[in-house]
Amino acid sequence: MIDHKLYSNLLQFESLNSFDSLLHFSTTIDGGVSNGNYTSFNLGLYSGDNVDNVIENRRRLASMLNIFSENLIFPYQTHGDDVCIIDNEFLSKGNDEQMQLLHGIDAVITNQKNICIGIGTADCVPILIYDPENKVLAAIHAGWRGTVAKLASKVVTIMKATYNSDPAKLVAGIAPSISPDYFEVGVEVVEEFVKAGFLIDDIGYYDFNTTKFHVDLWFANELLLTQSGIPFESIEVAGMCTYAHGDQFFSARRQGIQSGRLITGGVIIS
Repeated sequence: MIDHKLYSNLLQFESLNSFDSLLHFSTTIDGGVSNGNYTSFNLGLYSGDNVDNVIENRRRLASMLNIFSENLIFPYQTHGDDVCIIDNEFLSKGNDEQMQLLHGIDAVITNQKNICIGIGTADCVPILIYDPENKVLAAIHAGWRGTVAKLASKVVTIMKATYNSDPAKLVAGIAPSISPDYFEVGVEVVEEFVKAGFLIDDIGYYDFNTTKFHVDLWFANELLLTQSGIPFESIEVAGMCTYAHGDQFFSARRQGIQSGRLITGGVIIS
């Protein structure tokens, strides 16, 4: 990833940065007003931070993106595999109804201009998929449960059915998240991956010193994307670990659940 061309506290994918029709980003910890475990650019409303601080942080993000704060659309995620399409019908609804529709949603898709969609993370894997031909953007929250549920594949299928997206022309980015070196899991999690059809030797390894399995969520989602038809060379992996780099990222594993949340998302601007 590279620093945002305008704001040093936002990160971008080099591949997605080549499209003038899209402004995309992953946030870091810098640039906000929150304090404590949320210092400073926490954008998550649901992890215990002062609401006024989060609102101010979101206002700052909207200003960077040159949109109104009310056009930031971030779901209430529950580690499931439900998807919400942000279309004219959704945007015509009132705020309360929109919030209801976004409850329990772990991926959002839109082709609407000047609307920012995004998902919040603090170790889980954020994925952006862009269709530059039809100008469609998806933002996906893929923790281990979302990966086991093959949410990334489901999103590609929806993009094909709803927007006639050609997977061969899609471009994807896997944003900063926990690395396999720090993502230790128990046998019960490994069994869920196996049940879902993953070969554990492909996506993880066993550490005999700690007697723990390590799962590579980056590669597991890369596999899902390629199996869905996205060319391997069209998938950019940031390779930046949220757990290891506390100077840049929030991490629920390192800090606890009551910590800040990063946002990965984008705006179709033309």
